[in-house]
Amino acid sequence: MNCRLTRILAILILFSLNGSVWAKVGSNEAAQLGQELTPTGAIRAGNKAGTIPRWNGGITSPISGYEKGMFHPDPFAKDKIKFNIDADNWQNYQENLTQGQITLLKKFPTFNINVYPSQRSAAYPQFVYDAIKKNALSAELQRYGTGVRNTQVSSPFPIPKNGLEVLWNHTLRFRGLQYRSVSGIAINSSSGDSMLVMRESKFFMAYSQPGVTLEDIDNKIFYVKRKTLSPARKAGRFTLVHETLDQVLSPRKAWVYEPGERRVRRTPNLSYDTSDDNNGIGTIDQFDMYNGAPDFYNWELLGKQEKYVPYNAYKVHSGGLKVNQIVGKNHVNPDLLRYELHRVWVVEASLRVGMSHIYAKRRFYFDEDTWQIVLAEEYDKKDDLVHVSEAHTINYYEVPTTSQTLKVNYNLSESRYYVEGLDNERSPVDYSVGLKKRQFTSSALRREAR
Repeated sequence: MNCRLTRILAILILFSLNGSVWAKVGSNEAAQLGQELTPTGAIRAGNKAGTIPRWNGGITSPISGYEKGMFHPDPFAKDKIKFNIDADNWQNYQENLTQGQITLLKKFPTFNINVYPSQRSAAYPQFVYDAIKKNALSAELQRYGTGVRNTQVSSPFPIPKNGLEVLWNHTLRFRGLQYRSVSGIAINSSSGDSMLVMRESKFFMAYSQPGVTLEDIDNKIFYVKRKTLSPARKAGRFTLVHETLDQVLSPRKAWVYEPGERRVRRTPNLSYDTSDDNNGIGTIDQFDMYNGAPDFYNWELLGKQEKYVPYNAYKVHSGGLKVNQIVGKNHVNPDLLRYELHRVWVVEASLRVGMSHIYAKRRFYFDEDTWQIVLAEEYDKKDDLVHVSEAHTINYYEVPTTSQTLKVNYNLSESRYYVEGLDNERSPVDYSVGLKKRQFTSSALRREAR
């Protein structure tokens, strides 16, 4: 029996007691969207303490001084640090800290968290809001939670009832229609030495195109093509991925071109805890904080909490910075990072009986305004925390969409880390590059590689 069939049969058995389809919300609940709830499903009001403000629409258009092709000027450049959290005072703030943050503060005396005033800057185009409201009335999880149906453009469950629905909101959140970036990954060793890998990435978001249906996209969420530019020994390597919606019944398709082999070949092992050879520290399913099929884990919704999370990271996004100003020995330069108090959905993933993965438990923190995972923690089989990840986001207000400008993954057990999104010495993400779906076939990859 092949591996794929074995996995499907295991899922059927594991879910046989609770394999019902989760239903869409009723019209009365959906009517809250755009009223007491934001169009994406967040609480519109601020918190009782006044430390989280009311959402007033976010940044919906480019701010004064921005021109196409620029690194995005900071809308909140005049904000001052409210307070700093470090290894000596973290106990005073632990209610709003995650276990991963506390661990970083205790492990690295030079790591600290600068907390700024909270700014709810997130915004999306109106057609995205319209689609999310429609999704609320129609979207359903597939029978075993491995996919969704009756949904389009963006997050399917703005009023989620369980952890799987929250996860799918992240997986299918609006990230623009297409984009190109040229950025670096810095890989730091325990001694502080680092290697910089430069890549060109092109994304075409099939699921988010206006007016498309699930039938139109043929089970595809997006297409991505990457070319390694440096160092020389890695240069010329291409990868192409077709990210599928239901990855259990139709796993993602991936191709790779190695310059030494001079041919394009399929690569079947690009999922779950396969090592990410782009950094050698994380796993494939840690890309974008979490990606891929959810079938290896039980997803428990722990509720909504207030945490200090990476947000409005325009300072570290600046084109005036050099990579060596960002990347430090044990961690990213904390003086360039911004944290704010925000409400987050907290979901804990526990490895299912019979499944194998290097992470036995994972905890994710989803920003309520965007559904982006902003913090993640991974635990091994001994329940020791071994990885902590941060997504430092900005509102790319020319779209607008909120996405990560910098992602950091700390491997605590090996005292190593990597940073991706280092485009500061290049150019920012281009959301108007004009890509077409036909550029993401294996034939197109073969032509481009040669």
